This record gives sequence, structure tokens and C-alpha cells, in this order.
Amino acid sequence: MRGRYYISVLDLGKEETLEVLEIARHYKIERKAGKRKSDILKGKIWAILFEKPSLRTRVTFEVAVRELGGETFYLSPNDVGLGKREPVKDVARNLERWIDGVFARVFDHKVFQEFRDFAPNLSVINALSDLEHPCQALADFQTMIEITGDLGFHLAFIGDGNNVANSLMLMSALLGSDFTIACPEGYEPPKEIVEKALEMAKRTGSQINIVRDPKSAVSRADFIYTDVWASMGQEAEAEIRRKVFQGYQVNEELLKFAPEHAKVMHCLPAHRGEEITDEVIESERSLVFEQAENRLHTIKALLSFLSQ
Repeated sequence: MRGRYYISVLDLGKEETLEVLEIARHYKIERKAGKRKSDILKGKIWAILFEKPSLRTRVTFEVAVRELGGETFYLSPNDVGLGKREPVKDVARNLERWIDGVFARVFDHKVFQEFRDFAPNLSVINALSDLEHPCQALADFQTMIEITGDLGFHLAFIGDGNNVANSLMLMSALLGSDFTIACPEGYEPPKEIVEKALEMAKRTGSQINIVRDPKSAVSRADFIYTDVWASMGQEAEAEIRRKVFQGYQVNEELLKFAPEHAKVMHCLPAHRGEEITDEVIESERSLVFEQAENRLHTIKALLSFLSQ
């Protein structure tokens, strides 16, 4: 496993990603049948290195590693202080000498490039950065495939072109699913993400669209996705963003413009009453807790795949 990375959705190709999703499907079946333990990671030690708080990401990773026979330990911001207490490159080179992998949640995506450059033999998984959230995208695609049985669906993202939207756009383009994001002007996914997605979409047949009107975005959607308007690290912009994103709330009124079969998704935690209403998140259309459950199965699958 040493030296294997999953920092971006694009660190795995289409067939590799589909293999991870198939492994996740099997893990889910086995776990429901009472089979949880294996020894795939026996003797392996992973650090959980987080600069941001977490519920789903931390718990599912710890459970995943333990069910695969490995061990974890947690490093809080106070323990390490990436780039503050000591340089990232020093942290990376120390950890490389002691452990097998790092599951990192960071503010700046550039941290991962330093790990690549200075600790090439250390496996690293992106648990969230300002640019991408690839593990979330894996769980989301497992959830959608469970509903449709294939990849021929249309995912509509309503709101900010943030890290989750970036990974969903890239994975849609990679796997050949259609993706539309409805966002205010100036809040689109970064140009380099859009360009990568459009280039891949030419090969896979995916349709990638950026629109302003949420109603048009959901009009042919099979899945309607939203996330917080102000991500961790953007708290100072929260009030401005609330004003900018008025009209981008996923609520019953917006769902009137979507197909009746369309399901609603959110990566959580949700600011109920802002980007999504309590009524919608608690409705029969909601898949939010299925997504959360699938975080466990896809992380187990990813770890198993990277250990091959």
C-alpha cells in the first residue's frame, strides 16, 4: 500500500473507480449479513490528520480501518499545527518513517502536493480539502447507482461550486454521468476543474453544464444535491453568501420543477433552513443518511483497492 494516493477523483481511472464501487457494494452486502472483519490491513497503521472537525469522515474511516484489521490514531490541529508549529514537509517526512498512511482533512489542497513531494512512500487519502472531497463523491456515486442500477443518470447540484461540487463534477465526467450545477455568477467551480471535466466528458459522453437558474437545473434531474453555502474556513463570508444564494434553497417549491422520481442529496452537516429545508431533508425523497452510511463501505473499498 505504501506510496498510494487518493487526493483527487482523477487519481483513479474509470475502471479503477468502478472497481472500488463494486468492492463497496460487496462490503455493504457482507456487513448487513454480519460479516465485518477481515485482515487486509493487518499490521498497518494509519494516522488521521485533521485540521477541521468531522463526524462522518472520521468515524467511518476509523471503523473501516479497524474492520479491515488495521490500526488508527488521531492527530488534532493542536497536536501537529501543519505549517505553523512546523513545516508540512517536515511532518510528512517524519510520518513516512513511522506509519503506512495518512488520512488528512486540510484547509489548503497544496498540503497534499507537499506530502507527494517529500513523502513519496507514504500513502495519503484526501479526507477533504478546499479543492476536492473525493471520498464523498465515491459514497455519493454508490448511493446513486444503488437507485438507478447504472451510470446513466443526471445529477443537479444547487448552490456553491465548492469542493464537493468539484469532485462530483469530475466523477460525473469520468464515469459518463450528466452533471449540472446551478450557482450565482462568480461562485462556479474553479476554471481548471471545469476544463478537466469538459475534456473528459468528450471521451465519456457526459454532459457538463453550468447554469444560473435552479429550476432549469432540476427539470430533468434524477438526483438533486446541495451543500452548505459557506464551507469550513469561509465563516467570515457567511452573511454575504446567505444573500447571494437566496433563491438557491432546495425546498418543496423547487422540487415541483423536478421529475417526481428525483431524489435529494446532501453530504451533511446541513444548515437546515438555509440551503435545504427541514421538510425536504426529512422527506421520503431524501438520501442523506444512505450517503452517510455508504461513506463506510466506500472507504473500506478504497483502502482494500489501494492495498492490492
